[in-house]
Amino acid sequence: MNEFARIDAFTEAFSLRRPPFGPGDDAAVLPPSRRHQVVTTDALVEGVHFSRETFRFADIGHKALAVNLSDVAAMGARPTWAVCALQLPDDVSAKALRALSSGMAALAAAHGVSLIGGNVTRAPQLSVTVTLAGEVPKGRVALTRSRARPGHRVYVSGPLGSASAGLEVLKDAPRQRSRGGPVKFDRQWDGLVLAQRSPSPHVRWGLEAARFASAGIDVSDGLVQDLGHVCAASKVGMALETGALPVLEALLLWCESEAHVHRHALTGGEDYVLAVTVPPSRASAFERKLADIGHGAFPIGVVTRGHGVVVDGRAFTARGGYQHF
Repeated sequence: MNEFARIDAFTEAFSLRRPPFGPGDDAAVLPPSRRHQVVTTDALVEGVHFSRETFRFADIGHKALAVNLSDVAAMGARPTWAVCALQLPDDVSAKALRALSSGMAALAAAHGVSLIGGNVTRAPQLSVTVTLAGEVPKGRVALTRSRARPGHRVYVSGPLGSASAGLEVLKDAPRQRSRGGPVKFDRQWDGLVLAQRSPSPHVRWGLEAARFASAGIDVSDGLVQDLGHVCAASKVGMALETGALPVLEALLLWCESEAHVHRHALTGGEDYVLAVTVPPSRASAFERKLADIGHGAFPIGVVTRGHGVVVDGRAFTARGGYQHF
């Protein structure tokens, strides 16, 4: 396939808007907006974030968009448009490219995201880079990391530690491949593997939480490490309780000990849940609202004076959290 055939193969799964508000010109044209806009970008790189031995192409496309959706959700914004840059080795077939785009397109459609442009280039390894924009609802401001205050309660939007355990499952799975697909694994670990391969960004949760929250962050590099960023930005500390951390039953079964469970929940990366701080006066209304829309809001601790994250009454000093370098 030449460059333009590859572009056609990738974009055919999307419902594309006509230029100038969709792909087709040198650059996309955006309509004016009076609302706050947020923009994020992230990349999935073969050999760093995934391998073809453990990921399907549809998973790669899904996750490339999901990680960006989680960032926009953490800001209390509604996702709107995306551009995608593909770095493709010669061995990525038209079938594989269509599978990759189908995974991304299905998630984009579910969240009302329009693909408005991108780029394709040859490269020695597969890489998918997505830039995603979102819009803060009228009358609101973006939720940032810098407004947590002592006494505010700390919540997360879902189970912790699943994705990092899912990566362990995939690495430990028998090296069997089914018709060239990913490795096989015991089906009882489906929830953990799904969290690693195909995370579900909590966009609706973020939109609703932003009405009550003082600060927020996407938990992608490990809970303690990411909450540490909130502490630094807000000049506060946090006290967490391991007994309050939400985890899947599959994580309890996978782990060898309680300490192993806590290590995944506190330091495991790629969960793509959201963490927010909520003033006590708003906490009950916040919990009711999330229950009304069928989502959990899990209280795991409290914002304190001081600095850094304390776990079960002790300063957290264990190494962990994902580092790119």
